[in-house]
Amino acid sequence: MAEITHRTVRAAGRQVHLAEAGEGPLVLLLHGFPELSYSWRHQLTGLAEAGFHAVAPDMRGYGRTESPADVAEYTIHHLVGDVVALIGALGAERAVVAGHDWGSQVAWHTALMRPDLVRGVVGMSIPYRPRSGLPPLPAMRRTYGDRFYMLWFQRPGFAERELAKDVPGSLRRLFAGTSGGAPAFEPVVPDGGGFLDLYPPEAGLPGWLTEDDLAVYAEAFTATGFTGGLNWYRNLAANWELTAPFNRARVTVPALYLAGEHDFVVRGLDPGRLDAELRRAVPRLRDTVLLPGCGHWTQQERPGDVTSALAEFARSL
Repeated sequence: MAEITHRTVRAAGRQVHLAEAGEGPLVLLLHGFPELSYSWRHQLTGLAEAGFHAVAPDMRGYGRTESPADVAEYTIHHLVGDVVALIGALGAERAVVAGHDWGSQVAWHTALMRPDLVRGVVGMSIPYRPRSGLPPLPAMRRTYGDRFYMLWFQRPGFAERELAKDVPGSLRRLFAGTSGGAPAFEPVVPDGGGFLDLYPPEAGLPGWLTEDDLAVYAEAFTATGFTGGLNWYRNLAANWELTAPFNRARVTVPALYLAGEHDFVVRGLDPGRLDAELRRAVPRLRDTVLLPGCGHWTQQERPGDVTSALAEFARSL
């Protein structure tokens, strides 16, 4: 099996921690909330064995990557800028860019804003949706009310204090509560409760996550806290303003979309309609793949399926 190594590079003026394996064409793997480069441990080795240079950074605000204190430095322009700078720092001209959850948003927008640098893009969990004509926060408030979890995250210091009271317990509930087979939940914080009340309190570890895996995440978030990751949510309004030049723009590079059929992001959506909407916005979409029995944590719940799909897609380019 290929070996995963770690190093720090300077990109976009900051120190970025990388996990990487293999040699060959570059495949960048971007994680979401609340994750780390560690969430791509299976794909790093699998892609290396398939002949690629697989690189997973700790994203801005996470892990051992240098993180700014100012919430305004977590806009989509900053996050895409980090990816652009990282491609250059790794000595590559272009890359396949794959992302999960918030990392998927960054991957899609890197392909949108800098198609010259992206051989192909893979989004997981979060499909690409062109910029809407309405600001996101008022739209969420009209649909879900003031206690929708993304609105709950807007208050600085509030959600992170709740999550930090018991970091391993918080992560356990988050991972287990949105895995395949977990009960469906309404993403609205109950009256008198907190964000963690969306998830069962006595959740056991899902089969894809070991106690040692959980300890890696818990150690990292105990050291850094959750503010960096939550700051991505706190720029939803700013991102809508900043992406005005890309209103209704399409992603034009070759693309692939993967999600778990039980992922709360797409659960209940008609697969045919999801695929059709994606193809209108991403005209070179190769496929929409919904993984049976899989929940939100796509690349960790179905490591073999995701690695195979990534390798096949990258080879096809």
